[in-house]
Amino acid sequence: MGIGATAGVAAAGGFALSAQASGGSAAKASNASGALVFDKDAYTELTTTITDAAGDDHEVKYHFYKAITYVTKPVDEKYQSLNISVPVAIDGRTVDATGAPILLANAVGGYMPSSVADATGVGGTAMTGAPGAATGGAGAGASASAAPSASASASASGGVQSGGNAMLDGRGEMVDLGKLALVTGYVVVEPGARGRTLVDSSGTYYGTAPAAIVDLKAAVRYLRANKGRIPGNTDRIVSSGTSAGGALSALLGASGDSPLYDAYLKEIGAADASDAIFASGDWCPIADLEHADMAYEWNWGANELSSGSLVDQAVSKELTTAFADHQASLKLRAKGFGTVTARNLDAYLVRTYLEPSATRYLAALSDTARAAYLAANTFITWSGGRATFSWKDFLTHVGARKKDAPAFDAFDLSSGENNLFGTGTTKARHFTLYSLRHEGSSGARPAGDLPAKIDLMNPMYFIGKHHPGRSKHWWIRVGTKDSDTSLSVVGNLALSLENLGDDVDAFMYWDAGHGSNEDPADFMAWIAKVTGYRVKK
Repeated sequence: MGIGATAGVAAAGGFALSAQASGGSAAKASNASGALVFDKDAYTELTTTITDAAGDDHEVKYHFYKAITYVTKPVDEKYQSLNISVPVAIDGRTVDATGAPILLANAVGGYMPSSVADATGVGGTAMTGAPGAATGGAGAGASASAAPSASASASASGGVQSGGNAMLDGRGEMVDLGKLALVTGYVVVEPGARGRTLVDSSGTYYGTAPAAIVDLKAAVRYLRANKGRIPGNTDRIVSSGTSAGGALSALLGASGDSPLYDAYLKEIGAADASDAIFASGDWCPIADLEHADMAYEWNWGANELSSGSLVDQAVSKELTTAFADHQASLKLRAKGFGTVTARNLDAYLVRTYLEPSATRYLAALSDTARAAYLAANTFITWSGGRATFSWKDFLTHVGARKKDAPAFDAFDLSSGENNLFGTGTTKARHFTLYSLRHEGSSGARPAGDLPAKIDLMNPMYFIGKHHPGRSKHWWIRVGTKDSDTSLSVVGNLALSLENLGDDVDAFMYWDAGHGSNEDPADFMAWIAKVTGYRVKK
């Protein structure tokens, strides 16, 4: 099959990186004789300067393994390959990464394809949707002039564009978790994956659901199959991703070793090994797509579009009503709230996430800055070092919603998610009964293959089944002004895992938009904590 266009262009990097080869054997692009055996000698040794989360520069020497094909029967090697970066010295001090945790950092955005083929160093995977015009990392494979402009990419709330996979810190600068993990002493694996926009010369779409998650699982299986050969602890794989990549990271965590993917994995020649991961880091996950339209209207239905107009209120109200039944079906419970339903979900989100987020934000300001912020945002009551406010006032504070109604299963089949569930030469399909019947007859039914594919793309499906192969450690983040999806998606994801007894660290960044990552250093520390690892020097 032919190679389709990539998801977009690389985005700006906030980390200084100057790479230079210094010996070592050339990295191999594929496995010898098609065998999925890692060649530990097939690396290039690079020396780079990485700026850590505190703003300090470090010289990092590492072994870079480039574009390893992770399946024996690839559909498209450009996307079904991965890069591995192994630290060997930091600031001149030798690092033994033999037992280090492995960060599996996917760069998927908008469920579009992601490739590492053109990267020439860690952090070189293309990122999309970031403000600014520079590209990030050595070997990003795109010119600065090709990146989207700030006006085209940045949202009013300071986030990245819908479908982007870039990460921005509190200063609006790029965050690269791969580089941060490397300078921390972890092994970094950056996998490519097929995506929804790939189409061959015959017009067949070959990256639609469930291709992306199948590829990421195959990448994990490659690592697990090479235990003892690949540097790092293959029993301590921690995934990370943003937006659609965050949803895929959550799905990796939720669905480990599920037999539902076996036929797909066999078809591409994945290794016969476990695809379970140890922990999952998920930023602003665009997940639970079959209920996302309902959730979006429950959350943002009363908010105007950036044009100042409201969406079709009849559609919004119908979807909001349907959300109540869905929320009740989850049977989630929270201390102090009992069963969390559509009636008290707003209060739960305010008390559990929004007020603590505003409190942390305000407490960190100087007295003068705090007074100015409160004067400009009189809906917040600040008393005893704590912020309080109502859900209604919070929605007014957020302002314009990003998406029309329905937000995901668009009536005209124009959304990326419609494309995600395309098949064969059909580019896009409806994947909810609501949109399908709105555009067709009241008795319309989805195509026979759709229900299973929808489940395969939804972490909540596996969590609801109490899937035993899931990760038990979760890091979940979203900005409070991120209207790329409903805040209830993150709230329900975290609460459902807490109800199962999993270790969940979930937080919402105050006044932050889509793609925000304001505590990357804390994530690195969390990896060490949950994996029980200390850097060996």
